[in-house]
Amino acid sequence: MTRNDDIPQEPAPQPDLDAYLARIGWTGERRADADTLRSLHLAHMYGIPFENLDPLGGSAPSLALPDLEAKLVRGGRGGYCYEHNTLLAAVLEAFGFGVTRLAARVVLGAGDAVRPRTHMLLLVEVPGEPGPYVADVGFGAGGALLEAVPLVADTEFEDATRRHRLVHRPHRGPLELWVLQAYEDDAWTDQYAFTLEPYEAPDFEVINWHIATNPRSPFSHLLYVQRTTPDGHLALSGRQLVRTRPDGSRSERELSGHDEIVRVLTADFGIAVPDGQALTAASA
Repeated sequence: MTRNDDIPQEPAPQPDLDAYLARIGWTGERRADADTLRSLHLAHMYGIPFENLDPLGGSAPSLALPDLEAKLVRGGRGGYCYEHNTLLAAVLEAFGFGVTRLAARVVLGAGDAVRPRTHMLLLVEVPGEPGPYVADVGFGAGGALLEAVPLVADTEFEDATRRHRLVHRPHRGPLELWVLQAYEDDAWTDQYAFTLEPYEAPDFEVINWHIATNPRSPFSHLLYVQRTTPDGHLALSGRQLVRTRPDGSRSERELSGHDEIVRVLTADFGIAVPDGQALTAASA
């Protein structure tokens, strides 16, 4: 009888750092420190958009590193949280950071509803730092982190043009519950809640499939695209396009249909839209 741990394991694929760093426009020294973590995080946020074209087309995106690089790095595409943060985790580990994958419950816009833990984020150990950082380049919302922030409660952080803090909330579990808040419209707004229980790649394979294919998942039937730049935040939900400037002012308009959606995805979001991409749910 052969045990699983007796079977030789294939080495994990290593990220193509040159291609990734060129994609996000980052040219710093490759070292594992807090400044590097923050600048990589910000460059990734500015460089690769959030989008759900694969689930909208009826398929769950692959989370295998070579496939992520083919799509997000070389293919002119974006992705959603599992893709972005799986890619970033591989890069950070190659730089020498310690990375733990976590799962969060999105509370933004949930009201009294209790959502499942379906959002992926990262806890990053930085050599020489007293505590870990929270990194997350895959949260498709205007309150997303722009830079990684220390895992410290009740402290306000200015990350690029945004303000965030982490707070504790009481709950029934044995682990402390952390909540990420963003300062929006002159108030602190809860974004998502998480504990520090580690999640593994197979956990996210299951969650990814569920979110991409479940007919009740918004990602499987409505177009969601986000892009953050130094000039502000651009969001497309269905046909509704919202531009938010750094000062908080907004402009909004409805796109006319499929052809205009493709033009906006290409020109404004920098997404190479695949031929035959299903956008009927967004343009119906």
